[in-house]
Amino acid sequence: MEFLQPRSLAEAIAAKTEFPDAVPIAGGTDVMVEINFDMRRPRALLDLNRVPELTSWQRSDGLVRLGAGVTYARLIAELGDLLPGLAIAARTVGSPQIRNRGTVGGNLGAASPAGDCHPVLLASGATVEATSARGSRLIPVAEFFVGPKRHALAADELITSVLVPAAPGPQQFAKIGTRNAMVIAVCAFALELRPGRSGSIGTGIGSAGPTPLRAPAAEEFLAGALAESGLWESAADLPDQVTRRFGELVAAAARPIDDVRGTAAYRLHALSVLARRTLTWAWDSYRQDQRRCA
Repeated sequence: MEFLQPRSLAEAIAAKTEFPDAVPIAGGTDVMVEINFDMRRPRALLDLNRVPELTSWQRSDGLVRLGAGVTYARLIAELGDLLPGLAIAARTVGSPQIRNRGTVGGNLGAASPAGDCHPVLLASGATVEATSARGSRLIPVAEFFVGPKRHALAADELITSVLVPAAPGPQQFAKIGTRNAMVIAVCAFALELRPGRSGSIGTGIGSAGPTPLRAPAAEEFLAGALAESGLWESAADLPDQVTRRFGELVAAAARPIDDVRGTAAYRLHALSVLARRTLTWAWDSYRQDQRRCA
């Protein structure tokens, strides 16, 4: 097995061009598990830990550009105000050791339907930057996942960054697992409220379909209910029928299966509960913000 160690982004791209079947590795929290269990035996590993261009983040024009090598631990420590949903999701990932090693780009590259960051990236409308010797292109995260553990990258492309809009309002994330920590999600849900001119909603579903999913009907319903009832302006309590219907529509968007972690029926029920909970938490946060502004 070849082990490639580029020291710049240019060297990394050149290596990926020469060895298109090389598997990128940063934290190794997914790849090394597969190698250790002999589930994968790549011809080459492309170690990206020495590529400084991948480890920084910047904010510009309302977007946060996250280098693919930014770790979960840094999401928590440095980006809780700008990207609270991602910070919440990062706190649920594995152990402290995993959070110190695992990266945003690695999570995307694994393309697991159960990836903890994926629902938040969907809810926030993020974009993946893919780079090769041919140049860079932007892939909406909703188009990035094409199947179970399959993504839209070409063989010679590397994920170099993720462009995430700074949170326009409250964000929430919740997942259910067989225990509280160090566990793959049975299902997960992310929510973003976008008050102001758009008054729109973002959603993301994890571990309840062949890929991470949005719930467009639930988004449209909630945006309409908030606008038609004047709730954005009044910041009044959400009617029970709104939260209940939102949960039903989120569950209806999922495409779960039975597996060792849970049944499809349980996932549908759990997603409805998670949707109601996260909506309640996000709306409470919105109301508190409105009171402070008043």
